[in-house]
Amino acid sequence: MLIDSHCHLDYYRPDEIDAVLARAAAAGVGEMVTIGTRLSRAQEMFALAEAHPNVWCTVGTHPHQAAEHPVPASEDIAALAAHPRCIGIGEAGLDYFYDKAPRDVQQACFRAHVRAAALSGLPLVIHARDADDDMIHILRDEWENGGKFGFLLHCFSSGRGLAEAALALGGYISFSGILTFPKSAEIRDIAGQIPVDRLLVETDSPYLAPVPFRGKRNEPAWVAYTAQVLAEVKGLSPEALAGHTTENFRRLFAKAQVGSVA
Repeated sequence: MLIDSHCHLDYYRPDEIDAVLARAAAAGVGEMVTIGTRLSRAQEMFALAEAHPNVWCTVGTHPHQAAEHPVPASEDIAALAAHPRCIGIGEAGLDYFYDKAPRDVQQACFRAHVRAAALSGLPLVIHARDADDDMIHILRDEWENGGKFGFLLHCFSSGRGLAEAALALGGYISFSGILTFPKSAEIRDIAGQIPVDRLLVETDSPYLAPVPFRGKRNEPAWVAYTAQVLAEVKGLSPEALAGHTTENFRRLFAKAQVGSVA
């Protein structure tokens, strides 16, 4: 079984969800996590997870939305995450590629989510793009001064330095369809160096469809194509890779226990 550790089911039309989930099941994707990007939409995340026993959710503020509201209190984020179907905080982080929010606001919002992860004991799902140095600094600073927290670098497309810093702090790294792109040789090389007990797979759907569907709308069923490439990079069978990534998911997202339905 594969688990899509990062998708956005709320970006599909409500009347599409059942078919999307059916195609995922047919492809061997047994569970998935629909990821929050705005705290104001937390109830929508909860409703999706409550309606489908194989769907989990997170709550958080994407860096693109960091300036839409005042920086949230860590305690408020942690309180939202107490919902029984919510298994993580995020996605939150830094995006200096699009810079849709001022960088100081992004950093303050990200730190609030880091601290919510430490308060709640839930892992943090991190978005990092073109911000490696500041991401490393904040992770180390919060880890040393604010308390330990679990985390996942989602949709990894950063440099080797960030990967190494994350691993040193006990973090996990997830790969998306980007791994399958012809020009992603450096990302595949980094993936080859990640310990197999720290790897997860995802779609980030409806974005970043893997080869051979690049350019089309992505969906959770297609995580199998990314997993296939990751298995090749690691020199594993697809079945072995699926076993490792599912085990890693359960270890990191310990709240996501099979049969735990609100």
